[in-house]
Amino acid sequence: MKKFFHKLKKWLIKAIIAFVIISILAVIFFRWVPIPFTPLMIIRNVEFWADGEKATFSHQWVSLKKISPHLWKAVITSEDQKFLDHFGFDFQSISKAFEKNKKGKRIKGGSTISQQTAKNVFLWPQRSYIRKGFEAYFTFLIEVFWSKERILEVYLNSIEMGNGVFGAEAAAQHWFRKPATKLTKYEAASIAAILPNPRKYKAVNSSGYVENRKNWVLRQMNYIGPLKFE
Repeated sequence: MKKFFHKLKKWLIKAIIAFVIISILAVIFFRWVPIPFTPLMIIRNVEFWADGEKATFSHQWVSLKKISPHLWKAVITSEDQKFLDHFGFDFQSISKAFEKNKKGKRIKGGSTISQQTAKNVFLWPQRSYIRKGFEAYFTFLIEVFWSKERILEVYLNSIEMGNGVFGAEAAAQHWFRKPATKLTKYEAASIAAILPNPRKYKAVNSSGYVENRKNWVLRQMNYIGPLKFE
């Protein structure tokens, strides 16, 4: 039995070292290479297939320069106003979310854009402490190896912005029949407003709740000056 645990320990150490090396290499690789698909895209395809629908998703990678700066500002306003200042984690928001979740009525996240990007690209969507641990690890890696511009670029190309609609270009075409570079301030706010639940909410012909969120995002965008990436 002692020999078995000794072998198991050696195997675990090797597995951990291999995982660390592979994950670091993957993060460095995607520092420059467009990400063709994410785990959530695969999951959505399986869900469509299981429901008897055509298994497909809408996604087209574009560079950050081909996405309207209005959308940059709208998602930062909506999702993570401290994005340019923190190192992947907003501990104040995390603490507030934890206190609210302890009360048990509504699960609220405190995830930054960096955390959401790490989850979208490298992990699965279901909530668990194990996934949150891996999310923290990959968030640290992308903050170390990627620039803030790259994190925002990957985020805007990987996040779900409609039912089976992924990324800014697909969302702009789906909701407004135009390229992402041509999105107006209002249209950008409309897309950002549905991000809490993009499969339920609509960027056009929206509910009163989403319209209120649009107006809030538009007001908040006025308070944020030009985005300065270092």
